[in-house]
Parts: sequence; structure tokens; C-alpha cells
Amino acid sequence: MGTAKSTAAKAVVLISGGLDSATCLAIAKQQGFECYALSFNYGQRHLSELKAAAYLAKNKQVVEHKTIPIDMSGIGGSALTDFDISVPEAELEFDGIPITYVPARNTVFLSYALGWAEVLGADAIFIGVNALDYSGYPDCRPDFIEAFQKMANLATRVGVEGREIKIETPLIHLSKAQIIQQGITLGVDYSKTVSCYQADQEGKACGRCDSCRLRMKGFLDAGIADPTFYKGL
Repeated sequence: MGTAKSTAAKAVVLISGGLDSATCLAIAKQQGFECYALSFNYGQRHLSELKAAAYLAKNKQVVEHKTIPIDMSGIGGSALTDFDISVPEAELEFDGIPITYVPARNTVFLSYALGWAEVLGADAIFIGVNALDYSGYPDCRPDFIEAFQKMANLATRVGVEGREIKIETPLIHLSKAQIIQQGITLGVDYSKTVSCYQADQEGKACGRCDSCRLRMKGFLDAGIADPTFYKGL
């Protein structure tokens, strides 16, 4: 007897190994999507986040997990991809776009996701961008997602044929505390996630960069013990 073919809607889910993308994957699964996880080795400072992404993908039993190599360090311009630029610390009050912004990163990532979604016949792409508790990145704003959605409808065969691949951003209007609370209800193990901009190879966080500080504040505001592994502890 042949195996019955799944009739569940398919979704490509971008997972970095961090808190937000872990929650986003859990939401996509909870909504009944057949999930295909997509990560990128883009020349970032550490690979521990990719180990976390692999764990999350396996834990949530995605159909397939791809990690695509892209050399964004070749163009630099960010503290996350250029080792000559130090990762800033204590910059939550910084006015402007911080040096941890990676030029065009979400545009590139979503473009790969769009291509794979079209190949798979997927109905949606999930990305864990957030416009509230974030670092001021321009490619995390609702306006950017809306513009990319319009482009996706114009740039793909399925879009031209009248079938939209929806860009889903379930976290975009949530605070970090709200994201954590929702993830906890969905069984996300945040101790297995890596958010730190300068984590070591074991995934231990610095506790000082703006990503760490936003994460700490999120757990504090949510009233949930922070399970993050910090260096020196």
C-alpha cells in the first residue's frame, strides 16, 4: 500500500535558532502547517545559533530543514558579519539604526524562502520579525513586509497565476514578554535557543549586547525565569 499524501497546507519557516524564530515555528505548527525550516550560514560571528536551529527543527518535527550558505561577510557593514567592527553593548537607548543591522539580510532571506515556497507549492512563509521590542532594524517593520508581499505577488509564477504565498508575521506587534508567554504555552524550550550577538561556540550568551538585554527584559516582564546560559555562570 502507498503512503497517503498529506493534505496539510505547507509553510516555509525561517529559523535562526533564536527566541523569536523558535516561537514563530511553534505558532506555524500550532496552526496546522506542514513546516519546512530554512536557516542561513551567512558569515555571522558564531555558528551556535545554527546548532540551536537544527535542534528546534528536529524537536518540532519539520518535514525538512535546509541551511543555505551565503557570504554576507563579503560585503560587511555590520558588527555581526565584520570582525573588525565590535559588537556594541548597552545600546538600547541608541537613536538610529545600530551597527548590528545586517544590510538587506531579511530581504535576502525572504527571497530564498519565497523561491523554496514556490518550489514546494507552499501557502505561506513565516518570519519572526518584531516591530516593538527590537533593535531598530528597517527590515523588521510592517511597511517592509507589506512591500515584500507586493513584490512576491509580482515576482513569482504562482503570484501571476493568482495564488498568493502569504508572508506571515505573527510576532510583529507583540512585546518580547508577550512572545515569551505565547511560546511557553506552545511548549517552546527557550533554554535551547541562542539570541546573543556574540555567543560562544557552546551557545553561552554574553549578557551585555542589546539582544541579550532585550531577552532578559522580556523574561523579567513576562514573570518567567530566564533559562539562558550566560558566560561565567
